[in-house]
Amino acid sequence: MTEAAQDAASSSTPSEVGWVRRYHPAPGADRRLVCFPHAGGSASYYFPVSRAIGPYADVLAIQYPGRHDRHGEACLDSIGGLADALEGELPAWFDRPVTFFGHSMGALLAFEVARRLERRGIVLHGLCVSGRRAPSRPRSERVHLGGDEALLAHMARLSGTDSRVLGDPELMRLVMPAVRADYKAVETYAYTDGPPLSCPVLALTGDDDPQVTLEEAGAWAEHTGGGFALKVFPGGHFYLNTCADAVTAAVRGHLG
Repeated sequence: MTEAAQDAASSSTPSEVGWVRRYHPAPGADRRLVCFPHAGGSASYYFPVSRAIGPYADVLAIQYPGRHDRHGEACLDSIGGLADALEGELPAWFDRPVTFFGHSMGALLAFEVARRLERRGIVLHGLCVSGRRAPSRPRSERVHLGGDEALLAHMARLSGTDSRVLGDPELMRLVMPAVRADYKAVETYAYTDGPPLSCPVLALTGDDDPQVTLEEAGAWAEHTGGGFALKVFPGGHFYLNTCADAVTAAVRGHLG
């Protein structure tokens, strides 16, 4: 999950277009993992996960509009809008048991897509949420309303973006619309009460994450009737960059 791996992934040709990227197809696998990126992230962030889990499960990574090969498309700046689009896109991939994995904004989006699918009678095999407090634990956040400098400073504090990228004005000019749209989507999200999910939920978090307390991570238990587990790793918001092997093992264990 390093920046170098992401750069390598960017030059790879995925076998799918639209919302889905499939870097290491495993058509013979009897299960599927769908990965949702964090705010400002792209499908290529999950290239290493796809490579590691690919022989065991067919791994799909979601590509949001407004970035990389979808740069010419308008960004979506609400979790509801993203979830509605994916609700129509993903059912075609449920020919085998499907588990969702999402980090940060991706966790919230994966949850909302799972809720929509379950209302249609499509139940996940499992949901793995990383680096995100439970939907029922809101915080007031307004980073998206600030200037570019404030937004970049927040990204730098979370240590999820290569400093070389943050220091390249031309590159940041290209990616800022997508970053701001994602931050707005997360910070304007309002949880609507509803039935808990039927699938088991695994929550992963860093023990020094400024965005998530252990109580907030544990509160994901309130959103499922299918069993819950919490795993804590050393590190901050992007703990999974330094704990990649352990995180991959935890996700594979959740796949069953």
